[in-house]
Amino acid sequence: MDMSQYLDVFIEESKEHLQSMNAILLEMEKEPNEEGMLNEIFRIAHTLKGMSSTMGFQNIAGLTHEMENALHLIRGGELQMNSSIIDLLFKCFDELEKYLYEIESNGSEGPNTSKDIIKELEEIRSYKGREVKDPVKEASVVNPSSNDIQLNEYVHSIVKKALLQELNAYLLKVTLDKKCMLKAARAYIIINTLEKLTEIVHSTPSIEDIEDERFDLSFQLVLISKSDDKILLKELNSIPEIANIEIISLADNVSIMENTGSNEEANLFMEDEIIENAMTQKVEDNKGKKAKTGKTVRVDIDRLDNLMNLVSELIIIKTRLEDIDDSGTQHNMHEAIEYLERITTSLHDAVMKVRMVPIERVFNRFPRMVRDLSKDLGKEITLFMSGEETEVDRTVIDEIGDPLIHLIRNSIDHGIEEPDERIKYGKNPNGSLKLIAYPDGNSVVIEVEDDGKGIDVERVKAKGLEKGLITQQQAEIMDESEIIQLLFSPGFSTANKITDLSGRGVGLDVVKTKIESLGGVVEVDTRKNIGTKFIIRLPLTLAIIQALLVKVSTEKYAIPLNTIKEITTIEESQIRRVQNNEVVLYRNSTLPILRLSQLLKVEGTTEATEDLIVVIVKKGDKTAGIVVDNLIGQQEIVIKSLGKFLSNIKAIAGATILGNGSVALIVDTNSFF
Repeated sequence: MDMSQYLDVFIEESKEHLQSMNAILLEMEKEPNEEGMLNEIFRIAHTLKGMSSTMGFQNIAGLTHEMENALHLIRGGELQMNSSIIDLLFKCFDELEKYLYEIESNGSEGPNTSKDIIKELEEIRSYKGREVKDPVKEASVVNPSSNDIQLNEYVHSIVKKALLQELNAYLLKVTLDKKCMLKAARAYIIINTLEKLTEIVHSTPSIEDIEDERFDLSFQLVLISKSDDKILLKELNSIPEIANIEIISLADNVSIMENTGSNEEANLFMEDEIIENAMTQKVEDNKGKKAKTGKTVRVDIDRLDNLMNLVSELIIIKTRLEDIDDSGTQHNMHEAIEYLERITTSLHDAVMKVRMVPIERVFNRFPRMVRDLSKDLGKEITLFMSGEETEVDRTVIDEIGDPLIHLIRNSIDHGIEEPDERIKYGKNPNGSLKLIAYPDGNSVVIEVEDDGKGIDVERVKAKGLEKGLITQQQAEIMDESEIIQLLFSPGFSTANKITDLSGRGVGLDVVKTKIESLGGVVEVDTRKNIGTKFIIRLPLTLAIIQALLVKVSTEKYAIPLNTIKEITTIEESQIRRVQNNEVVLYRNSTLPILRLSQLLKVEGTTEATEDLIVVIVKKGDKTAGIVVDNLIGQQEIVIKSLGKFLSNIKAIAGATILGNGSVALIVDTNSFF
């Protein structure tokens, strides 16, 4: 019987069971002898065993079977629950989660890596009626990546054509620092940098695996470029957390070039525009391709009923419009169009609600993480969470996890002091960390707040001077918020001591890059010896937004409404020049003036006018005035990507298709700050 059709259901249900197991284990640390929680853990293990056996996943079935045996002894009073057993159950949870990740990614659970844990579960049976000793620490195994790369015939052909046309072809080997925390995010920055200078035609492992962090510390890329290796090396050396870079010319390396008969998957992810007769589509060898499960969203049946009703209404209005022939009155047509507009607006809201999932999915992983880090650092930290029911777009849920992990680790390691130090300052020795989410207009706000020592602004300034990020003259006139922004510079860290958690210059640059790629912003509020709060603002959706359409010369542009503070007119004569920048005094504060025609390098209007139309945009607490020729009006727009080849254009976030079929570019106002 083919069980693959049930794979998605198995994965979703297993995730729910593991989520419950994690929450119960955290509670059991406080009340180890609570019978209800013990029975629930036993039930989850039993259910997972049955499900995995049915699906043919024997590693999960074997591990949960041994968990059942140990839990049965505890339920029967033959074994006493204690912290050692709870730690062992946490190890079982981690192992089950790892198996499930493999199943979700590859369609199989991979090799059996739980033999040591099963042995520990078997051993505790001999401790009936007495205290269980601490289980042996699990050994970590690192699988070294291969130094060889296999090029199939297709990739080999592209490389040969490039070399014949006197282009450069390289094999790039990148090894990340072993202390790198966000491997996928750092790899994204490396690949993004390379795409500005090269065409990447092959990747080992695949780009999908790199994005999903399914690689050790190294990866290899085949590049075709007009640039030489010195330029590539210079660009890559500016990126922190790279332990080693090796660039090998494929023109000079025969051994690599001769690997043309490989049956390995091509792993191509980018078309070669440089080479003559550019390919019109990506080529993949599907032979032996691993199964990959689709992303799913569980939807409330009431929301689906609402969606169905709206689609029915759409069919009714379609029939009504068809019945309005040439003899139909203008009034009937307007009425039908207004009705259609109401339905499409409702349909959009309904579809958005289907895509929305509670942020609880992300938050649920953090209690365990805080518990483990607190124990490792010898700190007592309590995590307070609220707003878990706040709903965000499914795409945001997938991307927001890594930045939050880094901010929480940063707070625990950097922010919250040691218990002795907290007592010295009159604080509770038990530190607190707050994770809060709430909707705010068309945005979702996530706050990570600690009651630690806060950010030492003077120390940040000194570090900025030391690293050459600012000059002495700049340091003297910078305010506190501008100094704190230095924390988001690549490689910036104020830590004297390097730890496994933070202070290695992994820094907030990765967090900022990821948040801004989602159309969001990061703000920081800190007070010395009181604490620090990181505020993340994200759009509710990444697909459809409200925008203001403006005109510059003959071109139309869209400015996202959530970035606009207000619209005003300013007299040309009021504008002053300060250090070659245009500014105006507006509402008793200095407002920088930017002309959209100059920023986007298009010809502005030739009409001489005294009053300028200014759209005031914001990023955090900063504002700027953008001069446009005309305002068209507010409109709901669908964001379309410009594709990989145009993804790095400054000031443009995407494009949209207007009602008349013309294209309007969407302005990325964040890039102006």
